Amino acid sequence: MISLATRLQALEAAFRHIAATRMDGVPVLNPRLEVQAVDFEISEDGSHALGVLVTPWFMNLLRLPLQGDVAPLAVRAVAARDIGTRRLDFIGAFEPGVGAFEACSLFSPMFEFANQAAAVATAHEALKELRAAPRAPAQPARRGFLFGRTGAAA
Repeated sequence: MISLATRLQALEAAFRHIAATRMDGVPVLNPRLEVQAVDFEISEDGSHALGVLVTPWFMNLLRLPLQGDVAPLAVRAVAARDIGTRRLDFIGAFEPGVGAFEACSLFSPMFEFANQAAAVATAHEALKELRAAPRAPAQPARRGFLFGRTGAAA
């Protein structure tokens, strides 16, 4: 198993390098933002970590493999993944220095964020919502049930 701290250091370093090279001067960059890995947590089975990568040009939900025996999703291949109570489409990706990972776009471009703190707060809220325990369906009131109404209408 690869350490999560090692994976996150490599991830941030690789995307800082991309920002300084491939993305340098590209007009979709928000100059008020920087690369930051946000709130990654290891899955119950230890196979991957899930969190958000904030960059000056996108905010993506990422699945980072942590075990060498986990077959990566092919680059540009799409697969639906259950995250909490939601099913989201992830795209296979690969970056030198990072290796294979899967990405689900949350925002792109990033101009609506005034600063790094706002982008990171949004990433935390997105993860909080995705990781929330499923809500139990509302139980209809007995009287409403008898008369064919929901609990709210009873």
